[in-house]
Amino acid sequence: MIARPDAIAALSTERFDVVVVGGGITGAGVALDAASRGYSVALVEKADFASGTSSRSSKLVHGGLRYLQNFDLGLVREALLERQLMVSLAPHLVRPLPLVVPAFDGARPDRLVGMGLNLYDVMAVERLRGRRGRGGDAATDWSPDRHRIIPGDEVVEQLPALADRAPTSGYLFYDCQTDDVRLVLTVLGEAERFGAVCANGLEVTDLLDEGGRTAGVHVRDALSGERFDVRADNVVNATGVWADRLRPQELHDEAEVPRIRPSRGTHVTLSSDALPLAGGAIVPAGGGRTIFALPWLGSTLVGTTDNDYDTTDLDHIRPAEDDIAYLLDALNGFFATDFGSSDLTGAFAGVRPLISTGDPKKSVDISRKAELYETSSGMITITGGKLTTWRRMAKMAVDRLVEREARDAPCRTHEIPLGQAIDVEDLPQVEGVPERAYAHLAARYGYAARDVLAIAGERGELAQPVVDDGPADLLAEVVFAARREQVRSVGDALLRRTRVGLLAARQVAEPSGTAARRVASALALELGWDERRIDEEARAFLQEAAAEGIAAGA
Repeated sequence: MIARPDAIAALSTERFDVVVVGGGITGAGVALDAASRGYSVALVEKADFASGTSSRSSKLVHGGLRYLQNFDLGLVREALLERQLMVSLAPHLVRPLPLVVPAFDGARPDRLVGMGLNLYDVMAVERLRGRRGRGGDAATDWSPDRHRIIPGDEVVEQLPALADRAPTSGYLFYDCQTDDVRLVLTVLGEAERFGAVCANGLEVTDLLDEGGRTAGVHVRDALSGERFDVRADNVVNATGVWADRLRPQELHDEAEVPRIRPSRGTHVTLSSDALPLAGGAIVPAGGGRTIFALPWLGSTLVGTTDNDYDTTDLDHIRPAEDDIAYLLDALNGFFATDFGSSDLTGAFAGVRPLISTGDPKKSVDISRKAELYETSSGMITITGGKLTTWRRMAKMAVDRLVEREARDAPCRTHEIPLGQAIDVEDLPQVEGVPERAYAHLAARYGYAARDVLAIAGERGELAQPVVDDGPADLLAEVVFAARREQVRSVGDALLRRTRVGLLAARQVAEPSGTAARRVASALALELGWDERRIDEEARAFLQEAAAEGIAAGA
């Protein structure tokens, strides 16, 4: 990505066809879609890229098997098609993941689940056969095997943590997994390749009007406090759960937009040694609901909850103690373990932008469909949806722009690769870099991992992990993020550019601030911080970590 000062200089002086408000996966997708169709595009994000819902997902690119229970077949089919496409466009970022529904004590796997998996298979494969004749790669690079029943020993191969319970059989099926933040940053990088200008830390305070129509946005720079206008012919509001906070009276009075009803999803992480998994498990959680237990980035990820969140502060979402207890109860009951909050290596929560139907009974199954609204000022708002369907959401928004301007500009994002994959064997060996880090770098950065390794070779300490005996994330990634990805704080580096803050939260949030200060010192050489600023930034991260509740139970 271009340097933040250069991006701000362009944003404040040039005029654009489109300004996108929001730097999560939907905003990034809109920027890529519009830029690849020939629009000049600006994107502004009030905090950090992917700092909201887009960094707090279950990390799955999936059809949503449980949506079949609500007969939401259209949403499932759409998501399965997008899942297939993402594996083709970003094979290093979106990878197949086996998932298991075990059976115990001699029981046969649940037939109702089998019926649902049959439908899942049909929608994933048969619909895609028609695309093969069009010469696309999406249907040929990866196709999910049909689900099947596997014996108990194969269940244990996928879920070693279940060995003591001796499962007798189970269903095996496939979905896909990703690092949600890295997906956002990769999409933003591709948008910039097509000419988009993106900057974080720019809060939109209002729309800029000319003759009753949008002509851009007023922004405030969070770092300098400077205010300026980003002038553009069109405004796309892609702020997710914050969507109805930008010109709320216009959205609700004119477009009759249903209220966004935030739903909190809480996740926890554990050491893979404590809960070893090769594939994912569908874990019963009571009340007919299930949660996931998944291998992710060398650790184990467990989630999610789905509860109303009626607090007005959406910037720092703490995992609720009740939610953590709910996840641990389900986990312990399924794996016959005795985990408590003190066993967690991290925790995080986010809120989904669900569209309320006005039914006050419950929010668990409020629509995950994307919704698009256009108001008299010309502002287009796109919200709702889910991580998997980001590309279709972006297409909806840009199609509306194209339609009202009568352009001939078809969508191209179904054929634009997202980054460039690389084999681990093709990465250069750098002295001091742990062997386990190479596969991690190839999966996170693709070909750009070579640039990270070049930084690791500059100084010995940069080749080392951010925390000792922790995840494979290197200190070189922090420096890379400062140079190439507009990192402005220790939190940006630990919670999003790397995921150390989610997988080793107790180590990075310890009161001594050793890890936070180490990261701040690495950023200092890139961002021009003195010793006083290093101390301030390390303390600021500890405050952020406390506000986010990442070290649950500490």
